[in-house]
Amino acid sequence: MDFQLTEDQKSLQEAARRFAQEQLPDLAKELEETNQPVPADWLLRYAEMGFLGINVAEKYGGLGLGNLEALLVVEEFAKISSAVAFPVFESCVGPIRAIEHFAQDSLKERVIPRVCAGEAVVAVSMSEPDAGSALTDLKTKAVVQGDKVILNGTKRWCSGGGHADGYVVYCRMSDDPGAKGIGAVYVEKGTPGLSFGPQEELMGFRGVPSSDLNFDDVELPLDSIIVPAGGFKKLMEAFDLERCGNATMSLGQASGALADVQEYVQERKQFGRPIVEFQGVQIKLAEMKIRIEGARLLIHRAASNAEDGMPSILESSIAKCYANEISREVTGTAVQLMGGYGYSKEYPMERRLRDSWGWGIAGGAIDIQKVNIASAMVGRRFNQRVG
Repeated sequence: MDFQLTEDQKSLQEAARRFAQEQLPDLAKELEETNQPVPADWLLRYAEMGFLGINVAEKYGGLGLGNLEALLVVEEFAKISSAVAFPVFESCVGPIRAIEHFAQDSLKERVIPRVCAGEAVVAVSMSEPDAGSALTDLKTKAVVQGDKVILNGTKRWCSGGGHADGYVVYCRMSDDPGAKGIGAVYVEKGTPGLSFGPQEELMGFRGVPSSDLNFDDVELPLDSIIVPAGGFKKLMEAFDLERCGNATMSLGQASGALADVQEYVQERKQFGRPIVEFQGVQIKLAEMKIRIEGARLLIHRAASNAEDGMPSILESSIAKCYANEISREVTGTAVQLMGGYGYSKEYPMERRLRDSWGWGIAGGAIDIQKVNIASAMVGRRFNQRVG
C-alpha cells in the first residue's frame, strides 16, 4: 500500500495545476457570467496539452494512462471551476469511457479521436421526467428495424444538452421489465428528429448547459448501439468510474475553497493581526483540511484498486457520498470565514458553494449512494418499490 504519487503522476498533476491556475480563472469567470460552455478554441488548447482522454487508449488519441492520473487532472481543473473542468471530466470518466469499453470499433473510431483532439464533446443522457434515481423505469425506447435503430422518447437533466456534439442515451431496448430491457445508443447532434428543450436555469453549474432531449422517430445506424438490452450492468460498471469523477469534481470545489481561504485568513486583519492567529479560525482550517484529505484518499483508493478497469460500486459510492457531503460543508465554512467577500459574486467562493450542492445531486444523489453502500455491504439489492 503506497500513498505516494509517482514522479510521472506528480509531473502531470503539476502541469495541470500550472495550466489551470495560470490560464483558466478569467475563462471561469466568463463562463459563469455568460452560462456558456468552454469555447472551441479552448478545447483545442486542452487537447494540445493532453488533458482530454488522459486514460483513453493511445490508438484513439488519448494518453493511455490510468484512471488515477485522469482524476488528478480533473481535480486541478475543478479547483478553478466546474465549468472549465467539465470537458476533461466528460472525456476521462464520462460517456467516452462507456463507448471505449463497450461500443463497436466503428463507433469508437468515429467518435473517440475527435473528443481527444478537442473537436467534439460528448454528453451522457440518463434521467427522464419519471426516471431519476429509479433509472430502471426508463421509457425512452430504441427499436431495431432492419438496418436501423428507431429512437423515441424524452430525456431530462442532460448536462451538455443542446451544446454537446453527441449523446450517449440510456434507453429501453426490449420489452423485458426493469434492468433487463435497458441498453444505450449514441446519437449525434443534428440527427433528424432530435430536438432540445430550453436551457435550464440552475442554482449552480453555470457554464455547464443543461436541457431536455426529445427524440421523435430518430433513425440511427446499427453501430450506434453501445450496449444492447440486458447490458444495464455494464453501463453501471462504467458509471462507477463516473461516480469517482463526480466525487473529484466535488472535491475540487472543496480543495479550491481551502486554498483561497487559507490565503485570505493570512491577509485579512482584525484587532491588528491576521485572523489566522485566532484559535477559532485555526480549528476551522484544520477541520476543512481533514475532510478534504479523507475524501481524496477515498477517491484515489477506488481509482487505484480499479487500476485501468472500473471501480467497485462500494468504493465509488463511498467516495462520491463522502466527497459530496464534505464539499458542501467545506465551501460553506469558507464562505463564512471570508464574510462578505465569500458571499460576493465578485469572488469564486459562493460559486463553489452552489456547485457543491449540484454535485451531490448529479450522478445519483447522496442518499442513493448510501443505499448502494448498504446493498454492497449485505450482498444484495433492495427493492424500493415494496412497501
